[in-house]
Amino acid sequence: MDNLTHSLVGLAAAKAGLERTSPYATALCVVAANAPDADIVVRLAGPWEYLEHHRGITHSIIGTFAIALLLPGVFYVAEWAWARARRRAPRARFRGLLISSLILSASHPLLDWTNSYGVRPFLPWNAQWFYGDLVFILDPWLWLSVGGAAFLLTAKTRWRIAVWTALALLLTAGVLLLPQRAGMEYPLASRGLWVAGLVGLATLHRFRIAARWGASLAVVTLALVVAYWGMLAGVHRVALRRAETVAERLAQQCGENVVRVAATPTLADPLTWRCLAETDRGVHRFDISASGGDNGDDSARNRVWFEKPRGEAADSVARAAKDQRAEVFLGFARFPAARVVRSCTEEIIVQFADLRYAEPGGAERGGFAVQIPLPDTPPPAARFSK
Repeated sequence: MDNLTHSLVGLAAAKAGLERTSPYATALCVVAANAPDADIVVRLAGPWEYLEHHRGITHSIIGTFAIALLLPGVFYVAEWAWARARRRAPRARFRGLLISSLILSASHPLLDWTNSYGVRPFLPWNAQWFYGDLVFILDPWLWLSVGGAAFLLTAKTRWRIAVWTALALLLTAGVLLLPQRAGMEYPLASRGLWVAGLVGLATLHRFRIAARWGASLAVVTLALVVAYWGMLAGVHRVALRRAETVAERLAQQCGENVVRVAATPTLADPLTWRCLAETDRGVHRFDISASGGDNGDDSARNRVWFEKPRGEAADSVARAAKDQRAEVFLGFARFPAARVVRSCTEEIIVQFADLRYAEPGGAERGGFAVQIPLPDTPPPAARFSK
């Protein structure tokens, strides 16, 4: 998930009661909720190092546990040193900081697991990816619910209200404008619900609902998030069954055998799912609705098919796969596709893409697509080095 979601979860958890475990626990909750993303520093080494190591060891069970143990020690020692410099007694309680750190550090890989990007919890022993396929990597309903609870419980001064208002306006601009610029569909009903939700939060704040509910408001909100995941899990099962039905019919029409199928979430629309089906001859990608209707292949929208290379093209793909950029990419890609093309200089280029997010020949931004040239003698500058 995005770091805003992680931060809002950390703040809501603190307001749900963890802030009472120790002074500075609120700050620790927010920091711990984001700490596994410390692996972002590898981006300085280049995009392929980042793709290889992001959601890696810091998101694994052992890495998350290590972070959870380290953070309270850092907070405790820093507060002790500050208190000594100010000639007063330390106030931080290590046990309370540790409890907060363990809970919020664990929340990070759990949230990341819920989307289709995935996590590798058993590193360094097992690099297998696991995918929850419940929510899109950006989920405005989590912003609205968890952020709404945090807003109601913290917006007690004018400057805090101003900060929350600025954040709401920024997110609203993103919700209303960015999906179109990024080429993603955003249902009109979802936009209306977003605006209605903001109006509702402003009304609740005016009636001082937080003064009556207190920490219970955050507890209920976090419980609703779990219920939201449960609801999406049920919808996902329906979508996956429909995707398997559609995939089988498409495969029969093309004389193929289905290998595996996945249904992944889309932005702000729990009823529309982006589906991928690998067969022995290629990969199908299509969108379906989980809201009933015909289960046949004619119910699939935006259907595309990417054939697996054969013959000389397959040999070129095998050569390109030995490039270290391709090795990193293929270690990440869940549904990789490859296409072999020739440039105007007759140079062979192998285009790889992860069909969850890109198509062969697309921009290499984010590492979701890569183009590997295959000249007779690859120049040293073209080699990727760790």
